[in-house]
Amino acid sequence: MFNRYVSLFALIAAAPSLAQATRDEHGDHVGDADLVVTAIIARNQADILAGTSIVSSEELARDLRPTIGETLSRQAGVSATSFGPNASRPVLRGFQGERVRILSDGIGSFDISNTSADHAVVINPLTADRIEVLRGPAALLFGSSAIGGVVNVIDSRIPRKVPSEAVHIDAVATYGSAAEERSASARADLAVTDRLVVHVDGSYSKTGNLKIGGYVLSDDLRNEAMASDEAEVQDLADLKGELPNSSARTWEIAGGAAYIGEGGSLGLSVSRYDSLYGVPLRYDTHHDDQAAEEGHESHAHEVKLDVVQTRVDLRGEVKLKSGFIDAVRLRAGYADYQHNELEEGGVIGTSFYHSGWEGRLDLIQQEMAGWTGAIGAQALVRKLNIIGEEKYLPKIKAEYLGLFTVQSLDLGALRAEAGGRIERAVANAEQDDILGTSEARRRFTAISGSLGAAYEVADGWRIGLNSSYTERAPSAEELFPNGPHAGTQAYEIGDPDLEKETSKGLELTLRGNGEGFALSASLYQSWFGNFIYELPNGETIDGLPLFQFQQNKARHYGAEFEASLRLGTIGAFTLNLDSVGDVSRATISAPNGKLAPPRIPALRLLGGLEAQSDMLDARLETEWVDGQTRIAPFETATPSYTLVNASLNWRPWGKDRDVSLLVSANNIFDVVSRRHASFLKDYAPLSGSDVRMTLRFGF
Repeated sequence: MFNRYVSLFALIAAAPSLAQATRDEHGDHVGDADLVVTAIIARNQADILAGTSIVSSEELARDLRPTIGETLSRQAGVSATSFGPNASRPVLRGFQGERVRILSDGIGSFDISNTSADHAVVINPLTADRIEVLRGPAALLFGSSAIGGVVNVIDSRIPRKVPSEAVHIDAVATYGSAAEERSASARADLAVTDRLVVHVDGSYSKTGNLKIGGYVLSDDLRNEAMASDEAEVQDLADLKGELPNSSARTWEIAGGAAYIGEGGSLGLSVSRYDSLYGVPLRYDTHHDDQAAEEGHESHAHEVKLDVVQTRVDLRGEVKLKSGFIDAVRLRAGYADYQHNELEEGGVIGTSFYHSGWEGRLDLIQQEMAGWTGAIGAQALVRKLNIIGEEKYLPKIKAEYLGLFTVQSLDLGALRAEAGGRIERAVANAEQDDILGTSEARRRFTAISGSLGAAYEVADGWRIGLNSSYTERAPSAEELFPNGPHAGTQAYEIGDPDLEKETSKGLELTLRGNGEGFALSASLYQSWFGNFIYELPNGETIDGLPLFQFQQNKARHYGAEFEASLRLGTIGAFTLNLDSVGDVSRATISAPNGKLAPPRIPALRLLGGLEAQSDMLDARLETEWVDGQTRIAPFETATPSYTLVNASLNWRPWGKDRDVSLLVSANNIFDVVSRRHASFLKDYAPLSGSDVRMTLRFGF
């Protein structure tokens, strides 16, 4: 079947596809919108050997959603965990959790979204200036856990430049009909002197329960419910139109300041994040006699998560511009995070306490005859303590120290890049009498490297090949769990003897652009040794299936593309045709045969037609997602779906003024859609028809 997918990609790649960067009125790339700053050395997107995506401010306005996962879900190679509308983490090339790093301006988000899909990422898309997605070997510069890729959300809380006016203000207001979403954010930069800038920002959003296109439960679960002897369970089959317990309220406030001089800069920011959101209900559609005997009720309970985080960030740079080193950059942060899981009546069932700090120092080399690079160090310490009835981990502490380098050589037609990283990881677990775990400590040394090159085969066209070897230390959440995990509805048992996960990868890339068109495509494959995954063993504890962490060989492969074609002009409008596509597959070589890992996204194609002018952009797009029938033993198949969206973006004073009103209609035909990467896909479909309005202005 994968060969069929590759053939389909080859046909579509010959047609136009979606380009992600800002364009001028002719659809061509302009300005520094194509610069990728996540790659440590700011480079044009076309010069990055691995797959990258840039979501600019205009695209953010169109795709803005309450979560970072849903905001990015239209990008090539990106899906989302979709644990309801309030907790959705990006899935990159089929990888999620521990294999994807979510960054805020270059360092971690300091939350616990990696431990469970029901834990939200504590990064607010409302405050983002732009978002960069970096996949492939270059992502390893941010840690061995970034083998799937890196999502870097870039904001201006620590100012990067002095505004040309005394005070600069930007504001965004959004309304979405599907959840009666009301959100607003504003930020201001004040030039105290010609070198000192002060920044403040704040945001607030509130949503009701999400409207959906059809039934809450999947067809299989509805059939189970209707076949039940219990009237209460039978009633579950009739739930439709609205996703219960999916409302949310979030606010955030931040302040920062920076000194910006000719020889460098230094800045600091402080932020406070507060959110209360519901987790969609997971219903029991069959009567479990054993659970009933143990006193477990068959109906679902409403749970809300009350999340708070206080965070401090530091960024500095010294521009040497002499000798071997061009600049020295420092980035550091600390955060204190807590969330309480509130049961019905507001009673706290379980509390999660997390704190951590991360710092990185980058030495940027002076360019010499086409050779440039960076050398750096990165340190991370995090602590997690769970208290309450659903405690599934002992108190843990994890420490990481990494040294890395990336070197690139530009010889004109040939560009080459090499990178390396050595990382020391330590995972500690305290003795816990409740869980029956003893004190444990594991130490790992992980070594990773990459080598790639791209050759210009024709004017504007480059073909590249990247190779990588990666070692990833198992996380504390994989080594030490031993208890009921509410988010996954499983009793999880870790393996404190897990070995390092290793992978060897290859990626073939093709990039081209010319007068009115651009194309980027990738084919990739990784061979894993000691791939870490969970599988049920057929037993139950406390009415929950018992899942155990284990390791085996695995293979992961896929393809993705994005491009655009200018069709022509009609009056003041330029017509652009675009599409995006991606597919990923994986196989685990288990002792009892070949297995498909869970929650691997299906083939997805998105295409659109857009008319652009100085004052008005009009867009019509269609997204088709294939059904996923290649599933893990404990999964259910996911049907295909097709969504149709349209939008109008009006700039009343043209592109010279930062004022726009975007009106979009999403899922126009109210289709029931379920994302296979979601734990809750059978209980929580995606949004139904949604009319959104976004007003942006700056002065």
